[in-house]
Amino acid sequence: MEIDRYRFWTEWSEEDGEWVGLCDGFPLISWLEPDRQAAESGIRAVVAEAIEHLSTKGKPVPEPGVEWPPQVASAQSQTTSDGYSA
Repeated sequence: MEIDRYRFWTEWSEEDGEWVGLCDGFPLISWLEPDRQAAESGIRAVVAEAIEHLSTKGKPVPEPGVEWPPQVASAQSQTTSDGYSA
């Protein structure tokens, strides 16, 4: 199954007070659950649904291994002394 190409993991969210399920190919999708195993099951299910939807619509399916969070070049986030972004 195509979903097995992706890396899934869970992290504890202090802010939400729940486990967050994450996937490397779908960095904008997450799944919150109070139980760690449920969070991983949830993210797997929603990613499988996303893959099915994209495939059905003939759209490209993201490749595994997307770095998250994305690395932002430091020049893009610098602010000049007058308060404007460089």
